[in-house]
Amino acid sequence: MIPSQMLKGILESCILKIISSKETYGYEISQQLKKYGFSGISEGTIYPLLLRLEKNDLIKAKYRESALGPKRKYFSITQAGEKELETFVNNWQELNHAVNQLFHGGE
Repeated sequence: MIPSQMLKGILESCILKIISSKETYGYEISQQLKKYGFSGISEGTIYPLLLRLEKNDLIKAKYRESALGPKRKYFSITQAGEKELETFVNNWQELNHAVNQLFHGGE
């Protein structure tokens, strides 16, 4: 399990990345995170992040009918969200490079 302190600040961007792939809903995002190794992250952690992303206009939501039950809230990325995701990727690559330099002696 990834320590929560390491997850701070990157989980929002990981959720943005999932949403950028296709319109999706909270439970499906949770399953995608688990698929990529983010185990132990509850939906109770994901939903407040989705609300914050929506409040900051990085994603937008709309309710759609579900064949399996009540309406679901589907999220899609906004143009501002795409720009935020691009900034994260650039920052992540810079950080990854710096950490690799430190741990692997300049490779």
